[in-house]
Parts: sequence; structure tokens; C-alpha cells
Amino acid sequence: MTVTIYSKPDCVQCNATYQMLTRKNIPFSIIDITQDEQAYQHVRTLGYQQVPVVIAGQDHWAGFRPDKLAAL
Repeated sequence: MTVTIYSKPDCVQCNATYQMLTRKNIPFSIIDITQDEQAYQHVRTLGYQQVPVVIAGQDHWAGFRPDKLAAL
């Protein structure tokens, strides 16, 4: 499963998400929405207004969600 995190610099919830995935040895990629307009528009299209937005397979959510991360 591919895990993609839409993020921005200095985001506390984003950093917590990275740390939890790293501890669980789950590979992930980070896309900075402040540097990628298409990524920003994609996040908006999904209905999110905060980061991180995590996309894991068919599931996606916003914010630091330990429950969702633990289920990966």
C-alpha cells in the first residue's frame, strides 16, 4: 500500500504523523502543498482544509489520527 501525506512546513500534526509511520516502519511519501499547486487543489477537491491529509490506499483523512495510523 502506498501512503501519501500532503503536508506543509512547520506542521506539528504532520510531524507526529511522520513519526508514527516511521516507528511502524511504514514507508510514505510527502507532498508539500505550499510548493505544489496541483497537490493543493487535489486536497481541496477531497474537501479538506487542514493538513496533514493522509491517503492510504482507498482511505483518506485529515489531521493526526493515531487510530487510523495504527490500523495500517
